[in-house]
Amino acid sequence: MSDYERLRDLDAKHMIHTFLPLETRERTIFIKGKGCNLWDVEGREYLDMTGGLWLAQIGHGRPEMAEVAAKQMATLEYATAFWEFSNDKAITLAAKLATLSPTGLDVVYFTSGGSESNDAAIKTARLFHAHRGEPERTWILSRNDAYHGLAYGGGTATGFDGLKAGVGPGIGHVHHLTPPKPFQTWRYDGQSTTDFCIAELEATVARIGPKNIAAMIGEPVMGVGGMVIPPDDYWPRVAQVLRKNGILLIFDEVVTAFGRIGSWFGADKYNVKPDILVTAKGISSGYIPLGAVLMTREIADAVREGHGFPVGYTYSGHPVACAIALENLRILEEERLVERANIMGQYFSDSLQRIKDLPCVGEIRHAGLGIAIELVTDKKARQPLPDNAIPDVIKRESGVIVRMANENVLVMSPPLVVTESEADRAIDSVASVLERVRVDGSVTNVVAA
Repeated sequence: MSDYERLRDLDAKHMIHTFLPLETRERTIFIKGKGCNLWDVEGREYLDMTGGLWLAQIGHGRPEMAEVAAKQMATLEYATAFWEFSNDKAITLAAKLATLSPTGLDVVYFTSGGSESNDAAIKTARLFHAHRGEPERTWILSRNDAYHGLAYGGGTATGFDGLKAGVGPGIGHVHHLTPPKPFQTWRYDGQSTTDFCIAELEATVARIGPKNIAAMIGEPVMGVGGMVIPPDDYWPRVAQVLRKNGILLIFDEVVTAFGRIGSWFGADKYNVKPDILVTAKGISSGYIPLGAVLMTREIADAVREGHGFPVGYTYSGHPVACAIALENLRILEEERLVERANIMGQYFSDSLQRIKDLPCVGEIRHAGLGIAIELVTDKKARQPLPDNAIPDVIKRESGVIVRMANENVLVMSPPLVVTESEADRAIDSVASVLERVRVDGSVTNVVAA
């Protein structure tokens, strides 16, 4: 039995994988990573065009990250951040985030990842209003096709019914709105995307009652929903409606923060000042689980009154995680990787224009190094391509790893250190497969020359 077979069988017997059906036996088992490359247990090399799950900003296998982790573990491996206890690395990271973040978001609560962060953010919004004497403000507005994790609060705010089937009721008082998807023009009854969405938002606020709504949560650019880039006026107009009605704005920047879309934060990109900002993923480039919830001082002071903030995670402010994040941020700054995301994102976009006229390509879009190809069966009607195995074909044929978002959007989110030659390899591989896509989403075999 080979190492692959042994590990595959143990995996199938003992591990549960998100979104992997029970009957699927095959596995891709990685044992090494460097830059934008991964190697499996059989020695095959892959080009990682997903950055893991949107997070490998500085690339795989950076030795300086391992050195920082080892040094911190040898000095202080853990300390709680409950009550009056703290540690130097958590304090330093919180102060650093306050300097990088949009103006006013200068108080931080640490978590272990995005799902915890979104749950904490929703609790924080409701607590803020309760401490201000408006406990009836409990409603949370979200959007269809939104992704805010799969924990309890954020999982309820997530806007995919299929991800919630069979688990029973989530938290109460959550309402989902129409997302801003300019490509899907049929959603908006002949109106502009923003006009339709704002009218719906205003009508929803009036129906539920502005005094009953705590917050609206949204990703600046929707990742799992299909790398959806809203019109430039969408978020400023949403923020205006919320501010007028005393409703908090929670920006879920688990995917978008720390350079992914070509800015430190999506709030900077859209010139919006959220009241609460949720981060994870790129804060540590995946070298260790870490998340952070940034909020205004007004909100932080309100929720800490009395008995203090009633949200507690054992690993909040973990000194090793915070030390790793500080090193990650140093690399992002010194190597100017946020700026590089825009340069390389444009390179991808320009190079992909060669496939824009393929029958299955509806739209090519990008924000920084978040690249999306919306796949269709009918370019004129903009009908989505059926669920397909295109990423599996690309991986099998060329060793390039891409993913599908919202079933019909091929997404690439490579490490921000990706090179032009690596981009060319990925684009060649994607083009080779999309040239052979049928209207049912299947792919014809390669025709021999």
